[in-house]
Amino acid sequence: MIEPIVRGDLVIRPWHLEDAEALSDAIEQSLDHLRPWMPWTAAEPLRIGERRALIIRWTEAQRIRGDLIFGMFAGDVVVGGCGLHHRIGPAALEIGYWVHAAHLRRGYASTGAGALTSVAFTLPEIDAVEIHHDSANKASEGVPRKLGYAMVGERLKPAETPNETGVQIVWRMHRTEWPDTA
Repeated sequence: MIEPIVRGDLVIRPWHLEDAEALSDAIEQSLDHLRPWMPWTAAEPLRIGERRALIIRWTEAQRIRGDLIFGMFAGDVVVGGCGLHHRIGPAALEIGYWVHAAHLRRGYASTGAGALTSVAFTLPEIDAVEIHHDSANKASEGVPRKLGYAMVGERLKPAETPNETGVQIVWRMHRTEWPDTA
């Protein structure tokens, strides 16, 4: 089990079954903000039983060293979510993040992504962490830039949401360049 990560007023921890309703509420309240950029929102809103089943799948994935999916909380309030995903090869992880529409521009995405970068580099097999975002998503661009990630290129990806251009910007951090591990 991964222990909660505390950064100021932000607590980053795996989702628990008892978080299902709060997570559903946070997503539903943020759909207008998230739908233009997040393909997973096409399935929203989920019924509470579906949300609980999803949290169980995330817990199982964590147990078998799969993707690591976390909630971001300020006190008891869900302010977003983030995760480490095995999408880009055996020695690298990709960070994803979203922030509740009522909690934007408070540094939660940057703080969460920074904390997850440190978590990724506690895994001896991980040499690099990447953040990908659509070229039109300027808010997401600020996160890797603020954390000191290097922009390493672009890749074409079919647009899955209304605002996507189909061009993803790829940012990378190597273990030797991250302050917590250098």
